[in-house]
Amino acid sequence: MKIAFDAKRFFHNTSGLGNYSRDLVRILSEYYPNNEYLLLNKNKSERGKDILDGTHVKFVETSKGNFSRQLAMGKDAQKQGADIFHGLSGELPLKWDQKPIKKIVTIHDLIFVRYPQYYSFFDRKIHLWKFRKAAHIADKIIAISEQTKRDIVQYLQIPESKIEVIYQGCHKAFKEQQSVELIQATKDKFKLPENFILNVGTIEDRKNLLNVVKAIKGTEIPLVVVGRKTKYYQKIESFLKKNKMEQQVVFLEGVSMDELAVIYKLANIFVYPSFFEGFGIPVIEALFSKTVVVTSNTGCMPEAGGKDSVYVDPNNDLDIRAKIKFLWDNESERKRREEKGFEFVQKFNDEPIAKELMNLYQKII
Repeated sequence: MKIAFDAKRFFHNTSGLGNYSRDLVRILSEYYPNNEYLLLNKNKSERGKDILDGTHVKFVETSKGNFSRQLAMGKDAQKQGADIFHGLSGELPLKWDQKPIKKIVTIHDLIFVRYPQYYSFFDRKIHLWKFRKAAHIADKIIAISEQTKRDIVQYLQIPESKIEVIYQGCHKAFKEQQSVELIQATKDKFKLPENFILNVGTIEDRKNLLNVVKAIKGTEIPLVVVGRKTKYYQKIESFLKKNKMEQQVVFLEGVSMDELAVIYKLANIFVYPSFFEGFGIPVIEALFSKTVVVTSNTGCMPEAGGKDSVYVDPNNDLDIRAKIKFLWDNESERKRREEKGFEFVQKFNDEPIAKELMNLYQKII
């Protein structure tokens, strides 16, 4: 089989959609090397260069010009003789020629419909138009969670039979054991506390970091935060100054993937009370790291966290506080949940996900 991917996110996104794209191509090429995988984009970057091995994964430079991704990329894939075109981020090209090709699109979430306050009017309209168009053009839709599948049915009016739920995994660094030298170097570089709770993700309203900070007010529990700052950070900063908590919360930047994997493993508890996610990859990153998770009791989070993570009302900082303190003060309970969580998260390993993807490709052909 020859499978073409819209590789814009593969080459140019550092987190979410980029990680999904790189991991998907990596695991398919690793477990099913007999196929040919084409990465279509106007240009490539250093990201994912280890996956481009020059044999069964190949970069294909697509047509230049404005809107070429929408108007030319599909035809470019057909010229390459691709059997399948897979849009990895909710979009598919609009123009195709007569040559047969199957079309699949992955839809990660419809947060812009559920929580319109986080998006501009223009962005909402564009996203909705693109996603709706892709969902109708596609022969099959991959939803990354049951929650996303329900949203696609509800908001895009797509029949359930057209949608397959295939979970996503996470970067291999979280499944590896880092060296003693790297662990010590990471501790030293970021001046990490001996014990701490961890939050990872873009510092924005939806991720709800302010309620984590409120939850640890008046305790001596250190919080380490890894994530890109947005305007919302100013709310956090203001609260910390007002309550003299600047020394209690550490913000890290310039963290490599291997360093992040070390930080997850060193954390006592991972706290992630996001209001809504398409899936919640940081939750499985923590579970693979054998770190107990406190996350929201809403949306897809229980799908990612399993029955041994601890769930909170994301709107209630007192609930978050109680659950953090319960785990912070009970090492044996943390260890029990870590082991159970590690057993649960194996379903998000590379091989079962690659198998589900390949089964879908073969079925559609």
